[in-house]
Amino acid sequence: MSYQVLARKWRPQSFDTVVGQEAVTRTLKNAIGHDRVAHAFLFSGVRGVGKTSTARILAMVLNCREGISEDSCGECDSCREIASSNSVDVLEIDAASNTGIDNIREIRESVRYQAARDRYKIYIIDEVHMLSKGAFNALLKTLEEPPSHVKFILATTELYKIPETIASRCQHFEFKRIPFSIIVQRLRRICDAEKAEISDYALQAIGSAAQGSMRDGLSALDRILAFAGSAIEDQDVMSLLGVLDDRVVIELIETVVARDREELLRRLNQLAESGVEAHTVVRKLFQHVRNLTVCKIAGWDERLLQLPDSFREGLVSQSEGISHLELIRFYDLLVRVEDEMRLHYNPHLHLEMALMRLVELAGLSDLEETVSSLQSGESVGTRSAPVPQAKTPVRLSRTAEAEPEEKRQRSTASGGVVDRLLSRLQKENLLLHATLSHAREMTHKEDTLSIVFEQSAAFHYR
Repeated sequence: MSYQVLARKWRPQSFDTVVGQEAVTRTLKNAIGHDRVAHAFLFSGVRGVGKTSTARILAMVLNCREGISEDSCGECDSCREIASSNSVDVLEIDAASNTGIDNIREIRESVRYQAARDRYKIYIIDEVHMLSKGAFNALLKTLEEPPSHVKFILATTELYKIPETIASRCQHFEFKRIPFSIIVQRLRRICDAEKAEISDYALQAIGSAAQGSMRDGLSALDRILAFAGSAIEDQDVMSLLGVLDDRVVIELIETVVARDREELLRRLNQLAESGVEAHTVVRKLFQHVRNLTVCKIAGWDERLLQLPDSFREGLVSQSEGISHLELIRFYDLLVRVEDEMRLHYNPHLHLEMALMRLVELAGLSDLEETVSSLQSGESVGTRSAPVPQAKTPVRLSRTAEAEPEEKRQRSTASGGVVDRLLSRLQKENLLLHATLSHAREMTHKEDTLSIVFEQSAAFHYR
């Protein structure tokens, strides 16, 4: 018997086996139980979350030879043929390769005829957003006044491309990304059934890479099993998925925050020697900075973070040691690095220098701390120096339109506070001084320091 990939072998065959979409399956089962089944459905959501599988299950329930109930028998000729995509009365159409108006006209012609054997003639149109404008218009008339023996199930990964005239005539179900923990649990059950030895950490790495798609997770597991056999090592998973160990990323950020330039260079060199692409490091840093931001704002929330519990202590601890402003600076720099890296002849070299800049950003004082230090007469230094709690509020503003040239001068009101601030910074914190040099205007009045940036200086404003 020919090999069947895991995504097909473990495809759900009933509503109860569809994972992570309880709201959808419960609603469909209730509609069937109360005989309130719509004539047209629209299933939307990212790839691999169960849209087509649910469409087939719904078709099996509606056409089961044992009668319509919340679940099909799965054994009759109709159920088996629908499950294997061989039913003459359940037609699966790929809109990506049948985009034209002629294809839809064929459907309009065929809906007039009764089903050959089953209760309903059912059309499952996948990636329906790929239809042309003319094809949508041709489909509209059929959706408006469908024959009683016809059901339509439309599936799409790009809901915004579906015309309102089409969407409004369908019962819409939104399929969510499958939670990380559910993907990992499902992968564990499948590995046990396939007699594959794999660690929880490796499964969590696959679940994280799946990004909410069960099919992507199964496809990745299939590839790993083909390479490693039934005994899977953690390193096999990391190398085949082309991902960077989360623990390595945590240590990399720790090195940046600690401003240990020498250790940072060593770690980056190790990554380069082990074959990890610079683009992979940047993408993983992006994800980690985002996770730190979420953790700092909302605390540990598995639904938002999609990380295993073993990362809780390290992530929470690291987020407490980094300010919101630093995380914004880190993110802004990574955005620029990713963009510049596409054109750089040596991405790893560019990454090295970029993370050196990240080290300097980690040592950049906040403006409020700097002004407070100036008022108290203390030295203005880096974040590692003890700084008293700020007492003077600092207001940052950004304008969208330029003002006349005469208003672009920095005020020296209140005894030249602004000039003294810039003079001190030039001696003791060049990075902050350079950032403020991009301000269009700086004024000090009473207890407020106002700093105005143009839109073109958005990076320095943030």
